[in-house]
Amino acid sequence: MANNSAKQNKEKMIEEEVEDLRRELEHFQQEKERVRTIVGKIGGVPTFNIRLFNIVFIAVMAATLFISLLSSELRLLMIELATVALALKILYMMHCQSKVNHFQLWMQSSIEWRINEIMKLLRKNQRDAESESARRES
Repeated sequence: MANNSAKQNKEKMIEEEVEDLRRELEHFQQEKERVRTIVGKIGGVPTFNIRLFNIVFIAVMAATLFISLLSSELRLLMIELATVALALKILYMMHCQSKVNHFQLWMQSSIEWRINEIMKLLRKNQRDAESESARRES
């Protein structure tokens, strides 16, 4: 009778562990999808706006170069326009880099938080195992 009860308890514990693992797997899948969408938002793949911005930038730079070579009266204006366009491009690149840096910081913080969580679980399991072994020795 006691053997049957112990077997049922063991099966129940295994079922609970399997259910916990399923929940963890579902949580992992949700996190993976969330990270995938965040990476896409911060510039993992060039969007239409980024491509359009680059095309306009190249067109403005080519036009200013072409006009400055053809016209001596507009040369200074074209140099100023090219300088402004270049400054805007640099500012845009700095903005994109700051988004990437923020994402990296967020990921590192998330990893650190998760590691701390796992360490707490390990310490708790170790204490439980030590108390269980001390109880068995008594």
